[in-house]
Amino acid sequence: MTSLTIRPLDAIAIAAYLVGMLTLGFISARRSATAEHYFVGHRDFPGWVIGLSMLGSIISSTTFLALPAAAYVLDWRQLTVNLMVPIVAVVAIVIFIPFFRRAGLTSAFEYLGDRFGPVARLYGTASFIFLQLIRLAQVLFLMSLPMQFLTGASIEWVIVGAGVFVALYAVAGGMETVVWADAIQAAIKVLGGVLCLICVVKEMPGGFAQIVDVGTANNKFSLGKFEWDVHQRTFWTVAILGLLNWLNIYSGEQTIVQRYVSAKSTWEARKATMIFSAVAVPVWTMFFFIGTSLFVFFRVFPDPAVASLQPDQMLPYFVFKHVPVGIAGIVIAAVLAAAMSALDSGVNSIATVTVVDVLKPYLAKGRSDRFYLTAARVATVAALVLAVGGALFFSRLEKESMNDVSLIVFSVLGGAITGVYMLGFFTRRVDGFAVNIALAVAVALNVYLGLGVMKVLPEAWRVPVHSYWVGTVVNLVFMAIAYGIARFRRASTRDLSGLTVWTMKKADGRPEAAGQ
Repeated sequence: MTSLTIRPLDAIAIAAYLVGMLTLGFISARRSATAEHYFVGHRDFPGWVIGLSMLGSIISSTTFLALPAAAYVLDWRQLTVNLMVPIVAVVAIVIFIPFFRRAGLTSAFEYLGDRFGPVARLYGTASFIFLQLIRLAQVLFLMSLPMQFLTGASIEWVIVGAGVFVALYAVAGGMETVVWADAIQAAIKVLGGVLCLICVVKEMPGGFAQIVDVGTANNKFSLGKFEWDVHQRTFWTVAILGLLNWLNIYSGEQTIVQRYVSAKSTWEARKATMIFSAVAVPVWTMFFFIGTSLFVFFRVFPDPAVASLQPDQMLPYFVFKHVPVGIAGIVIAAVLAAAMSALDSGVNSIATVTVVDVLKPYLAKGRSDRFYLTAARVATVAALVLAVGGALFFSRLEKESMNDVSLIVFSVLGGAITGVYMLGFFTRRVDGFAVNIALAVAVALNVYLGLGVMKVLPEAWRVPVHSYWVGTVVNLVFMAIAYGIARFRRASTRDLSGLTVWTMKKADGRPEAAGQ
């Protein structure tokens, strides 16, 4: 594998992209003079830029490498997670966005503090940072695979080098760098995916039709069995996981909420969400089709080296071996863009919640703006260091594909945060006391089910459900307990104006205008 060497035109395409990202970061750094600007820019981004930025943030190297790997190894059933996006997007556009744009919020978890108190806020903050660090580690590992092919260096050095490069432009520029870089990177990623698909189809003797025929004969386009079985990855198991996943992302994922509040108006934030939701599903579908195409390609053109590859290495191997010079450089630049857009968004969001939800209200009250800006940059570097450590771990982990790992991580380690937001938005009776008690039970249940999934517990003590069901069970139990406690307590007299769907009015009693 180390015999694969980079060609001059490919190197030029990759270098041009990397230099462009560094330049954008240092230009934006001159404008990031305050902590507020570092977190949300000037809150004046247009909807189309925010929409592309959301696409760049969500469509990471997990999309570019792990989705084709999932289709190559199995079929299209994991696409079902992303088919739930349009359903949840409607709820986000109508309900979630106005919540987060009220009163100049910066963090998703400020809402939880207003609604339920400090325990819910800190639980949400800790859960987000933990999951985001795992996601960044996965992204950084996947980004390093093609770079390992390029350089011939060990995966460890490639991971460290990639982390350092992202730090050079993400730490300096803050949210302004993130939004514009992610928008540019989104366009590069889509272009790279399209070029890669064209190259696969052109190599096939029977073209597109041959891919469809062979893929169908091998059941590669299946979305899973349409039956109810909590022990298997059926269509309904993955669909329910998808609903939970996207409810979490649209209602409490800081990287998305930060974009809601960075838009110049509520209408622009809604427009951004519509743009993202409309573009993302076809893009995800394209990457699953690329994975199926690679499966067909290597059946038609057997390659002994393929047997030694991890599934996540299939796409970069094809690119270096079979994509024309120059175009291969664009595709690899797209893989790097996919990773960097997720990394810069992730570390910036971690820095934001660290300062806004931990330092300002609890650990370092009343400090200067310069202190908080410095703390944000330190938190960004710390997040990247931890992501590098996690990427090194994933490089040694036995796995079906990183996409499967991502779904398991979200389900098993995601906790009850989606349930907390749903009770906050849609109930008036549930208060902080009920939520705190229910969270204690949910955390204990989560640990128990997680230990069962990891087979730490004796078999007789385990609950026989697939790992994809853990998050759903934990959230349902949490909501049932919290609401049950609230029903037996006297209704709270606390003013919930602007905090639930039933009380989302302006102070003068008129509904919020779409443009505010």
